[in-house]
Amino acid sequence: MARVSQEVYGLLRQENGSPAEVIHSLKKAWPVSVMCKVAGVARSSYYALGRRPVARRSPAALLMAAREIHRETRGSYGSRRMSQALRQRGHEVGRHRARSLMREAQLKVRRTRTHRYSKASGEALVAPNLLERHFEQGRPNQVWAGDITYVSTRQGWSYLAIVMDLHSRRIIGWAFALQADTELVIRALREARARRRASHGVMFHSDKGCQYTSAYFVDDLKANGMVQSMSRKGNCWDTQSKIASECRTDLTRAGIGQAAFALTCRSDSGVPRALPGSPSVT
Repeated sequence: MARVSQEVYGLLRQENGSPAEVIHSLKKAWPVSVMCKVAGVARSSYYALGRRPVARRSPAALLMAAREIHRETRGSYGSRRMSQALRQRGHEVGRHRARSLMREAQLKVRRTRTHRYSKASGEALVAPNLLERHFEQGRPNQVWAGDITYVSTRQGWSYLAIVMDLHSRRIIGWAFALQADTELVIRALREARARRRASHGVMFHSDKGCQYTSAYFVDDLKANGMVQSMSRKGNCWDTQSKIASECRTDLTRAGIGQAAFALTCRSDSGVPRALPGSPSVT
């Protein structure tokens, strides 16, 4: 009896499974009834173990791949995207299998807080819609469009303002900051003017965001000879206002840094699908 107790307790201390599993591993060496008494396990509980289906454990390589994806995406992938990422790495895993895999690896999805823009103070200076959805422009520097989007970072919400030439559909100016204020959109516009060395007579089209309706921004446009145009309220198609936010979600989930995010948005691959036509290289 002492030897039985010593062997059973030794395996339990080494965490080699539950008491019933330890008894099962020693059943050829000692009587089951004796080991159940030593471990304090009812014989019915032990025999019930043999009738349960054995849980399928995932291969170590699959678990490692899932953990790598979880780390690379900063915990943003759920089961659907996890299964897609695993298949890209050569593992044939469906969505339900990916969910079980994540549960087995104890991988938790990071939930992003809902974003809300702060309300602006001061009078909103609204301009008429002069563009009237004429998004196809025959020459560069005829119409520039502006937009702001937000990005979740470790420091909290950060903001990206961009300026796009509707002729080439290239990002010609951008700025990144921790606050979505008027200074952010002016910085993006200044870069566009410096890059193109043109501004007089250029139409600048945007939505009616408080950054674009502020007196500070309106005065900057007038001082540089630019004409302001704004979309109708609540109609994103008047401005194609998704030019920044279309590429935001995947980049945010991938944890792209500020510089990489901005460079991606300036490249051809970062031109949003919402804009008609293909991007040029001009």
